[in-house]
Amino acid sequence: MKTKAVAAVTKDVVRSGLIEKVIPAIQSKWPRSSVGETIYIQQDNARPHIKPNDAEFHEAATRNGFDIRLTNQPPNSPDLNVLNLGYFNAIQSLQHQEAPRTIDQLMNAVEKSFDKLSSHKLDSVFLSLQACMVEVMKVNGGNNYKLLHIRKPQLRRDGVLPSQLECGRDVVENVLIHLQNQV
Repeated sequence: MKTKAVAAVTKDVVRSGLIEKVIPAIQSKWPRSSVGETIYIQQDNARPHIKPNDAEFHEAATRNGFDIRLTNQPPNSPDLNVLNLGYFNAIQSLQHQEAPRTIDQLMNAVEKSFDKLSSHKLDSVFLSLQACMVEVMKVNGGNNYKLLHIRKPQLRRDGVLPSQLECGRDVVENVLIHLQNQV
């Protein structure tokens, strides 16, 4: 069997992947009634990732009335990386089952794992992300917090799982005061 060498991941490779694969995938699946709303792609701070103001990305991301933007997660904050919170865990066992040896095999394994990923799992992951954000705000941006468990499976079974979590007004006001004192 002939295998492709693994290409070095550079900014150009990342940019190309975003422009040629990610943006078209988002645009093809995004509800037409929501075109124009801002869509954020969060990336971690890995060196090959492009800057949020990359001109080529921006040009491609604003075609057809879309407003797709890049944002970086805060440094050293894996709890705020939605991929770390659930998607990577969900695909890890599948990756080991597939044991890809080439880039094409790896891409196929990732696509297959995404197809198998349930919307319930994604809902739970995004609720975990929101819970982390609220807890981070409670400790003024620090990482000395304990994440509360909200019993997502039970709430789902009872039919009352929220699509988003609320953040108390007092938390927001305290964060705003903290940020103003930082200036």
